[in-house]
Amino acid sequence: MQTASKKVVNGWAMYDWANSVYNLVITTTFFPAYYAAVTSTKNFPDGIKFFGRRFVNTEVKDYVMSFSFLLVVLLIPILSSISDYKGNKKNYMRFFCYVGALSCSMMFFFDKDHVWLGLVSLMFAGIGFYGSLVFYNSYLPEIAAEEDMDRISAKGFAMGYIGSVILQMIGFALVMLMPDNEGLALKITFLMVGLWWIGFAQIPFNRLPDNAPKAERKQKKHPIIGGFHELQKVWKQVRQMPLLRNFLASFFFYSMGVQTVMLVATDFGIKELKLPNTKLIITLVIIQLVAIGGAFLMSKLSSIFGNLRVIIITVLLWIGVCIAGYFITTEFHFYILAATVGLVMGGIQALSRSTYSKFMPPTKDTASFFSFYDVTEKLAIVIGLFSFGFIEGQFNMRTSILILIVFFALGFIFLLVTSAKQMKLAASK
Repeated sequence: MQTASKKVVNGWAMYDWANSVYNLVITTTFFPAYYAAVTSTKNFPDGIKFFGRRFVNTEVKDYVMSFSFLLVVLLIPILSSISDYKGNKKNYMRFFCYVGALSCSMMFFFDKDHVWLGLVSLMFAGIGFYGSLVFYNSYLPEIAAEEDMDRISAKGFAMGYIGSVILQMIGFALVMLMPDNEGLALKITFLMVGLWWIGFAQIPFNRLPDNAPKAERKQKKHPIIGGFHELQKVWKQVRQMPLLRNFLASFFFYSMGVQTVMLVATDFGIKELKLPNTKLIITLVIIQLVAIGGAFLMSKLSSIFGNLRVIIITVLLWIGVCIAGYFITTEFHFYILAATVGLVMGGIQALSRSTYSKFMPPTKDTASFFSFYDVTEKLAIVIGLFSFGFIEGQFNMRTSILILIVFFALGFIFLLVTSAKQMKLAASK
């Protein structure tokens, strides 16, 4: 196939520009900082009450986010199946976009008297974000030829980083210009995230092609059950494809680490290193700027050395990040670590998405295959976040980092197996 027109490709990448503000502003910087202040021991000396028990504030947040990912796992196959029936993949992408964006805007009303409103909004924002990504990611093999997938995937992530940094800088300016306002600047930023997400999403919604309904599925009586049937069919195909099977196993384990680090990094800076919000925000802006270059750098390196070799080196760097994170005690160390995370953060996500696309068998059923990919990733996040929160509740946050090293190590082992199988297949041809 040929790569789609520049207008379509740029339109696809603009959804990263639109929705990445959730990842940076909500999960990474402003919301964790605001949540930590609102739910501090000053306001809740005995911790947050949850199902009759008292928990550490960040522990509860990890559980809520983990639960939202679990709901996404259950919804993905159902929605993918229904969208295939109706040929309205874009409509489902639009629906989840609106759910996520409106939930972000609802955080404007989150304060110490409405903690659960903040947590519920966080949960539905996550469902909206990751639910829409199922359909967004499935467009990649439909608009990009195989030789262009790495470049276009990296372009999407880079656009996301640029857009999210712009809105973050606007939010940071509000924080600096509106001091001592009981978090009003942060609340306004939450509102802007929702408006930004919905507004810029109209570009991909206008440019991306509509998909036709699958004729062979029209006779099915149960489209909801059909989604899980499609996952089973994909799994049967994956089992017969050693490269794809082993790559997904590696992706499953290292995603537990990558996604968890990205979701808890700000909490670590606040609770373990006592960093003020302004320094955290500046640091995380720098991470995003470094990540833009990192995404393109790894795309370039993959064209020279191959995707798997670059991902293997990247996972080793992530293991180093976790080991260093366990021992760091100063601001300076945190900044060095943050720069390293930025370098490898976008690259490993972009390369994972494009590598999976390359290992997929020739098929028009991209939604089902990317449904399987997203279910794999979201299950990994459920396990990663829940494990991190549980260990923090039993011990402390630094101890939680140790479990992430185990996840990355398992991912590294499966990557080596995948690479060995790839070389064996290449030698046999």
